[in-house]
Amino acid sequence: MTEEKAIYILDTNILLHEPFAFLSFQEHDVVVPMTVLEELDSIKDRRKDVSRDARVAIRALEDALVDATPEEVLAGVPLPAKDGEVGIGCLSIFNDYNLEQTAGKLSYNDNDNRIINTAIYIQNKRKDRKVVLVTKDINMRLKAKGAGLNHVEDYRTDQLIDDIQFLTKGYHKFEGDFWQQVTDCESETEGRTTTHYLRKEILPNAFMNEYLIDEGEHFAGKVVGVSDDKLAIEDLSRERLLGKQAWGISPKNIYQGMAMDALLDPTIDLVIMTGPAGCGKTLLALASALEQVVERGLYDKVIVTRSTPEIAESIGFLPGTEEEKMAPWLAAITDSLEVLHKQDENMDGSLNYIMDKANIQFKSVNFMRGRSIQNAIVLLDECQNLTASQLKTIITRCGEGTKLVCSGNLAQIDSNYLTALTSGLTYIVERFKDFPGSTTINLNGVVRSRLASFAEENL
Repeated sequence: MTEEKAIYILDTNILLHEPFAFLSFQEHDVVVPMTVLEELDSIKDRRKDVSRDARVAIRALEDALVDATPEEVLAGVPLPAKDGEVGIGCLSIFNDYNLEQTAGKLSYNDNDNRIINTAIYIQNKRKDRKVVLVTKDINMRLKAKGAGLNHVEDYRTDQLIDDIQFLTKGYHKFEGDFWQQVTDCESETEGRTTTHYLRKEILPNAFMNEYLIDEGEHFAGKVVGVSDDKLAIEDLSRERLLGKQAWGISPKNIYQGMAMDALLDPTIDLVIMTGPAGCGKTLLALASALEQVVERGLYDKVIVTRSTPEIAESIGFLPGTEEEKMAPWLAAITDSLEVLHKQDENMDGSLNYIMDKANIQFKSVNFMRGRSIQNAIVLLDECQNLTASQLKTIITRCGEGTKLVCSGNLAQIDSNYLTALTSGLTYIVERFKDFPGSTTINLNGVVRSRLASFAEENL
């Protein structure tokens, strides 16, 4: 049974969130109100990241409608069908400025109201079709419902999971003792490395580089090979994981041990760390970076970057160079550096020496486009505030010999249009979960202080 062909009216924020969103509605019809084009036009010249998305959306719409006559644009132009799909939806522009304000409609003085009025008008004219307004603005969804619109939705095409509790943690915890659940096992040892070959039915949905631990606190391993019926598990042992060291720092729990193992593994190109505030994400990433740049010489430099949303009132323009402007945003890194060197006789001298020796560079996400980063460790902090397209921009900057460490807390999203489900951090965790060159670790447990732990659990 095929789904009824619906009419989707797109709000401006949908095209800013995903400029090619109008191509994602398969065989359904898509309507873009003239007010949306006006808003995109006013945004495209702003000196912000969002202006680029506005320009991309405008160009994408123009490419789809380039050969159409004005009559065809108003009536609907067929959109290109995706591979394997039957039925083609249409894209049309609706001139909402021609609508007359009548009793019962919202005021025309507000752009959101104009878009809602467009949806209500089409709903009344096309009673045979399901008419849906798609917007990421929660208040607009409430207003539309209150104005009499039957169907209002968030844009969910970019959501890979339905509930954040289903997000891949990067490890699988077995109840009881791991070996009590294993009936068939072959093992081989080469040097210090022991590999166990188990039947895949013990963990049917296993991914490469996923860690395995048990409640009995006896076993710790990592998936290093997956076939149709077998799993290859490298035996890491809890003692070895908890005994790892980087720049004088040792793991405080098994989750930090798994994270440090991934951070220090030169065969892993991407490490994604999620978890609550105070679980040690930034400190582990920085300690591992210094260890590999200064002590082991595996990389030439450390590049630290993050998005720059403000959680309170703006403090205005900041003076200085790019690195000086980024300093307030990257205070978490300098705080961690101080923790690593607090025992030194001259801490300020140590920090300056390490900043120079490890070639630590502070960069803004805004200036990452077009770069090619070679032989470096890139620490991307607070990436829960980035969209999937922004993260793609950063990941595709990484050239030969570069390791990327992404960290973030999905409970601390400062963006107006992102949720835990639509955050770029969630997106890359799901997209990279079966990539053999990446590892995801959810650092379960706050180690910062008992105050931070209580706040995380009770506030």
